[in-house]
Amino acid sequence: MSPEEILRLAGKAKSAGCSEALLTLGERPDVYAEVMERLEALGYGNIVDYLVDICKSLLELGLLPHTNAGTLGKRELRKLRRYNASMGMMLECVAKLPAHRDSPGKDPKVRLRTIAAAGRLRIPFTTGLLVGIGESRRDRISSLLEIKKLHERYGHIQEIIIQPFVPKPNTPMSNHPPPTKEEVLSTVISARSLMPEMNIQVPPNLVSDIGSFLRAGANDLGGISSVTPDFINPGNPWPTVEELKSSIIKSGFIPRERLPIYPRYAKDPSFMSPEVRAIVLQMVDKDGYRRELR
Repeated sequence: MSPEEILRLAGKAKSAGCSEALLTLGERPDVYAEVMERLEALGYGNIVDYLVDICKSLLELGLLPHTNAGTLGKRELRKLRRYNASMGMMLECVAKLPAHRDSPGKDPKVRLRTIAAAGRLRIPFTTGLLVGIGESRRDRISSLLEIKKLHERYGHIQEIIIQPFVPKPNTPMSNHPPPTKEEVLSTVISARSLMPEMNIQVPPNLVSDIGSFLRAGANDLGGISSVTPDFINPGNPWPTVEELKSSIIKSGFIPRERLPIYPRYAKDPSFMSPEVRAIVLQMVDKDGYRRELR
């Protein structure tokens, strides 16, 4: 997308009451010639410089960027940190799996290095597991323990997403079955047991019976949009805000809206650049959640 296209969409999002702008790319798209041609036509020599400019413009508009650009080096993360409220990258799994054979960026050692580098830079970070891609239960526990170890060292993991794999047409795993509800639920239970204080997220458009996941230990349902679909899982539409609130309340919980930077980090200036902090202070309440819209 051109910067102009992004800002037009961001303007609609701002008018609709959104707080977060999610920038998600997959794995280093600038390794492809056609992507580089497009970037050069827009005046950029690489994907990170493009993202930095986009994030800066989004922040000036009053939206908080959250960038998920796959594996990045420390220098790249530092450049993006200035204009991002938080960043993320799914670990997926610490085991080397056939599903990742043709994707060098999915190497768990490379991904763990990126998450650790974000910790050293004090970037509030989102990561998680992709359940149902050929891993065992032992692999899932090992993955959670690696995330726990990084968080104990750096204190920067703000949430862990437990995401079920969704097969998609025209992909190598189009015929691979998705995980059962029980597999995803047991992973949530394990995550909550291993990390009692962690925020555990399940995507509300990818699980059924949200209440069972909340009772199992999930306490976050991620971001939803009234402006765009879930581009990662376009066949799974977002619930509306009212539908989500109703499911939460029926399950015996009280919904609160957070920003893409979680309350703990929203109250700690060391986890934000001055540019990000200026916008966060306009949007946050005394508890670190989003201030109610009037």
